[in-house]
Formats: sequence, structure tokens, C-alpha cells
Amino acid sequence: MSEVLPIIYLARHGETAWSLSGQHTGLTDLPLTERGERNARQLGHRLSGVAFAKVFTSPLQRAVRTCELAGFGAVAEVDRDLHEWDYGDYEGRRTAEIHAERPDWQLFRDGCPGGESPNEVAMRADRVVKRVRAVKGDVLLFSSGHFLRVLAARWLGLDAAFGRYFVLSTASLSALGYEHNLSEPVIRLWDDTRHVGS
Repeated sequence: MSEVLPIIYLARHGETAWSLSGQHTGLTDLPLTERGERNARQLGHRLSGVAFAKVFTSPLQRAVRTCELAGFGAVAEVDRDLHEWDYGDYEGRRTAEIHAERPDWQLFRDGCPGGESPNEVAMRADRVVKRVRAVKGDVLLFSSGHFLRVLAARWLGLDAAFGRYFVLSTASLSALGYEHNLSEPVIRLWDDTRHVGS
């Protein structure tokens, strides 16, 4: 009889004004837009009927509110390691503006002046991976796009820089898991937005 392998579900927070405008939103604690709230509820419908051994959320309100609207606020634990990348001097800026000053800049390779390096984000992601792998059963995480992309890379044993290949939409659902056994981590689902309205 084969062992049931756990799945780690990743929920990116719903839309905010800055995710809509393309501004880097690290530790700025923005609320969801009206559409962001609607899509967070839809995410909850998508997850209805799935049982989770543990639910964790970033402390930032966009993730906490997405978690609440999806129906998991009462059982979620805040995990400070799930907060978004600290963009330092690039907080609130768009990539095009940064490229005007640093044409070859890549977040996942270079990090941010006055903020976190890719290695620092990877260390947080590694702590989350260690915690969720210790849970018996499925886990649900609510966090932000760039952090979850690094988390996926680290889940697979890849450098944080590989996070650049894993794009995530707001209110999307992804899933990490295993293929044959616990030594074979895989991505089972990525950036699924079937539940999201326009």
C-alpha cells in the first residue's frame, strides 16, 4: 500500500492597488482592492472541501485578509517568514523605473539595495520548507508573489535565482508536492486562476 504524500498549497494574496500598477510591494501594508476581495472569496470556493492539517499566513494584511475571505482566518497561524521580499530602496517602484537606472538589474539575482538579498529570502523560504515538511498532512500557505516564487525554487532544491521562472498572478493557487516519495519534490500545480473573476 502506498503512502499518501502531502501537498503544500500556495495561495498568493488578492489584488492590491500596487499589484495592479506594477509597483514593488514588499513590507508596505496595503489592503486588497474590491476585486482583490472578490477573488479571495473565489479562492475560498476553490479550496472548499480540502482538509488542511495546518494553515499559515504572512503577517501582511493583504495575505491575512485573503486568508480570512477564503475562509481560513479562524485556523491560520501567522508565520513571519512568509512576508514578501523586503525591496528596500526599490519599495513602491516599478521595474521599468529601476531599469532606467540599472538596465541589467534582476530581482532574483541582485536583490535590492537597502532590502533583502536573494540569499536572505532563500533562508526564510528554507525555514518555511522545513516547517511544512514536518507537518503530517496537507498545508495551505498565504503569502506574496516573489516570496512564493523563491519558496517554489527552494522546495525543488534550486537556487533562489530560479524563482524568476515561476510567475504568479494575484489570488492564484499553486501546489507543491512529491512524485513517488518524500525525496522527489515536484510542482503539482502552478498559477491556477480558473476561480478568479475579471
